[in-house]
Amino acid sequence: MPASENLIAAFAASHAATASDKTLNNWLAGLHFWHTVNGATWQGADMLRAVRCGFAKMVPSSSRRTKRPPITIEALCILHDNLNPQSPYDVAVGAVVLTAFWSCCRLGELTVRDRNFFDALKHVSRSTTKELGADILVTARPHRTDPLKALSLHATVNSGIPAYAPLFSYKTSLGWEPLTKTSFMLRCNDVWVQNGFPSMPGHAFCIGGTTELLLQGINPDIIAVQGRRTSRAFLDYWRRVESVLPLFISSSVNINRLQQVDATMSAFVRRHNIPQT
Repeated sequence: MPASENLIAAFAASHAATASDKTLNNWLAGLHFWHTVNGATWQGADMLRAVRCGFAKMVPSSSRRTKRPPITIEALCILHDNLNPQSPYDVAVGAVVLTAFWSCCRLGELTVRDRNFFDALKHVSRSTTKELGADILVTARPHRTDPLKALSLHATVNSGIPAYAPLFSYKTSLGWEPLTKTSFMLRCNDVWVQNGFPSMPGHAFCIGGTTELLLQGINPDIIAVQGRRTSRAFLDYWRRVESVLPLFISSSVNINRLQQVDATMSAFVRRHNIPQT
């Protein structure tokens, strides 16, 4: 080290048409980080940028994922209305659904990877922990998908579970189970597919919640706090998901809502002096 720009560019070019540009970016980020921690200069410059542009144009079809729609308020209501309020499992799922959507959460903040992988230092439990973590803001909504009501129902239906258990655990005939991300998504997609919606990825909750809140006129600074993002990170995130906006508009009459969001985000950029790219 340091690896020369010719070597880095040759490495990238040698994998063209075999992987996605996202995969290449992950590889290069790892190499860049390894140089940084070892005090070596990163040589990626003009030649590497040219290779990366060509790489993106040669991504094979097998490495491209079909774009899936985000979770709209309609999809959220369909899911909410089809969960059984008498089922401890469905009640836990519903509490996560509405918290993730309206609080713009990542599912990894609310669910666990598997039933044997719970870390009290990383995951929220039914009691408080001694470790500092992020604050998830949950506010009431004047709608049947109110997350506070869902959390209250979960606390009632799934009471009596040990305090050390993950927060979104549910009662079973044998005791209790933690709600895993896999189990959660299977239940959600089972409802959606049965009602004519495509299956959705987990990050669709955060995308959907962010977009719906902006369309409702909520200040972007508030939404950035909800999603625990800095102003710069929130703008970068928004630029990646703004293409889904038309999916949230049910009528051409509502085109004004799109224009209002565009004006709001422009004002957000000016207010925080974020350079345009």
